Amino acid sequence: MVLENRVDIVTKKSPFSSHTLIFLHPLARHTECCIAMTAQHASVKTLLLTGRQVKRLLKMKDVIGAVEDAFRHKGLSKVQMPPKVYLFYDKFDGDLRTMPSYVEDMDVSAVKIVNVHPRNAKEHGLRTVMGLLVLVSPHNGAPMAIMDATHITDMRTGAASAVASKYLANKNPKSLSIIGAGNQARTQMMALITQYGHFDEVRLFDIDAEKTKAAARQFRRLYGDQIGKVRATTSPEDAVEGCDIIVTATSSRAPIVMNDWVKDGAHINCIGADAPGKQELDPAILKRAQVIIDDWEQASHSGEINVPLSKGEVTRNEIDGEIGEIVAGMSVGRRSESEVTVFCSTGLAVQDCLTAKIVYDTALAQGVGRLVQIV
Repeated sequence: MVLENRVDIVTKKSPFSSHTLIFLHPLARHTECCIAMTAQHASVKTLLLTGRQVKRLLKMKDVIGAVEDAFRHKGLSKVQMPPKVYLFYDKFDGDLRTMPSYVEDMDVSAVKIVNVHPRNAKEHGLRTVMGLLVLVSPHNGAPMAIMDATHITDMRTGAASAVASKYLANKNPKSLSIIGAGNQARTQMMALITQYGHFDEVRLFDIDAEKTKAAARQFRRLYGDQIGKVRATTSPEDAVEGCDIIVTATSSRAPIVMNDWVKDGAHINCIGADAPGKQELDPAILKRAQVIIDDWEQASHSGEINVPLSKGEVTRNEIDGEIGEIVAGMSVGRRSESEVTVFCSTGLAVQDCLTAKIVYDTALAQGVGRLVQIV
């Protein structure tokens, strides 16, 4: 196994020629590569990690820290991160996104591909969201690791809500509402309970009543000593009214949370709107609230603000800023106890990038995964 920040060069006699084969880990510096190249092109060993391995290696507290770092670096303009590129599989009600990124001063780079197919569970028995990530060495372009990114996507999306709530919600929130009871509801709960430690009440709603009840049972079992009461509600209004923090994590294309239900001082994390045409909030909430996004290009194209922007219901001037600017200390977060705050999360490639680096470093330290020669 190769230790982090070290270069292992292994020489072997080729069975097919008189050449000596040189195996070189991707973290090799440029000069070391050049020395190796004088004899023979180096063979790169890439670390392969499965979904089960990734899940075992990631801890939510670490992911929250990585996502906060990702926001800060973006706020300081220290990242390269083109907007997501989409392929739309309209006849299958699905899409595919590619997400490259480079955190320059940390020299961490990755590319993720991820799908969203809302009908997968019913029609194919598959997850709605699945992903694959390649961690790349900026020093020489070699693939350091290829790993399942499905759990990474879940975890960093939950962590983004935790970080946004830290800066935008009122201190010591007592009640949490989660709209949508899919996989993302579970990592949202994990992230927010990690961030705050305790809630007096958690309310859940999903259009599938059985999923709502199943999530409520799971939360009682996992967090019974950290949550006073977990309630499966029968309407989004019942789930939202009076709550301090509200999370929307659905694939809705029409508002499901109305302005009249949202109390003064509430904070909302909008997670589900991640493609053109998706929308979860009554536009009147956006007119009333301080609205913070993660990235203008992505949010205006596919985030919670994309539909009201296209209809002229909100304007760019009514968007108050990016979360990275707040995390970096360049602008303020919550301005008063009574204001409503909204975080529109589309998911940033740099979040995946820094989360994947945690997975990679931990895998090397623990000897997890398999090193293979692919290129």
